[in-house]
Amino acid sequence: MFEQFTVSTRAAVIAAQTEARRQGARTIGTEHLLLGLLDEDDGRLSTALGVDEAVCRAALDRMDGEALASVGVDAGAFGELREAEPRGHLPLTAASKKVLSGTLSEARRARRRSLQPQDLLLALLARERPDPVAELLVRMSVDPAVVRARLASAA
Repeated sequence: MFEQFTVSTRAAVIAAQTEARRQGARTIGTEHLLLGLLDEDDGRLSTALGVDEAVCRAALDRMDGEALASVGVDAGAFGELREAEPRGHLPLTAASKKVLSGTLSEARRARRRSLQPQDLLLALLARERPDPVAELLVRMSVDPAVVRARLASAA
């Protein structure tokens, strides 16, 4: 399936891996896929979402900090996170694998042979809570139906 990704979609998945490493994660989650998309975005996807990469990253950092605080860990006590040293590919979470499969479904629905960034975004929008990306979208007040409509009108 990865060979069907456009160059920009492939770059977004690679950027997601970089994002996961930046956060010290051992896997690429759906939230990393969203940040990877926004990192590689030409402005069209962030316009459709109504948020940019900086807003998304800040919301994710707050979400992570709250999760740590809920188990008694003060994230601020550790200072700035260092990006993990690159060592091979990070595996995708089960949810991220489903999103990539959903990307293929979105492309087929649009009758495209290649999987484009908007297909990946549409697959991410389909996730439901408690998935991290769904929680992140709710926290940023992103309405998936509005984003879908914006993408459809831009096509």
